[in-house]
Amino acid sequence: MVACAFYPREVIVRMSDFKTNEYANLLGGKEFEPKEENPMIGFRGASRYYHEKYREGFRLECEAMKMVRDDMGFTNVNLMIPFCRTVEEGKKVIALMASNGLKRGDAGLEIYVMAEIPSNILLMEKFAEIFDGFSIGSNDLTQLTLGIDRDNAIISPLFNEKDEAARQLISTLLHKAKKMGVKVGLCGQAPSDFPEYAQFLVEEGITSISFNPDALLKGIENMNKAEKPPIKNRKPGTKTKKHENTGQ
Repeated sequence: MVACAFYPREVIVRMSDFKTNEYANLLGGKEFEPKEENPMIGFRGASRYYHEKYREGFRLECEAMKMVRDDMGFTNVNLMIPFCRTVEEGKKVIALMASNGLKRGDAGLEIYVMAEIPSNILLMEKFAEIFDGFSIGSNDLTQLTLGIDRDNAIISPLFNEKDEAARQLISTLLHKAKKMGVKVGLCGQAPSDFPEYAQFLVEEGITSISFNPDALLKGIENMNKAEKPPIKNRKPGTKTKKHENTGQ
């Protein structure tokens, strides 16, 4: 339905990224999921896709996406891989997707990766060889940069997406991407919650922003303000560029 509504504009579908505790809370889930002390950095994202415990589940995900693209004709749907820890893991997932009928490049299929682990940014050039672009997951990137479990209420006050270390990693990624001509977007609450964060992203050259429905209007407002040059710097009669916002 979403692909139809936006056709022929691009729609990006992120493949599954439930944590083991989230799957366990589904009907019948406890029978299949391992008990982990810290699911936030456990058996999630890309690592599930090729593992024997979930490989068949991922095959069904691929079949569903193949049906949308091939049978229904919505080739505007591209895919995104979350929580991909290493380049080698990325290669495994890309190969597995191809064996399930989702080959990168076929009918224009693009496959992106979430940039939410410091390794994604430190090895950005290598990840860019196997993926078509990046989407910054600011929540996970912040938690892994600061060593904070977002599910831990005791230390949650330390969580801050505006922390200088997290922002420096985002800035590094955006600068590298600009040099290479690689697309980079961002998923997260910060641009809608903090106008100054939206300003930071615009200044660093972000390509696109995804907002949750409840944050969309505020996010658009903040991005429009961020992209509007100061009055003293505007030439008479100039109009500001309208920002293209994408919903997640």
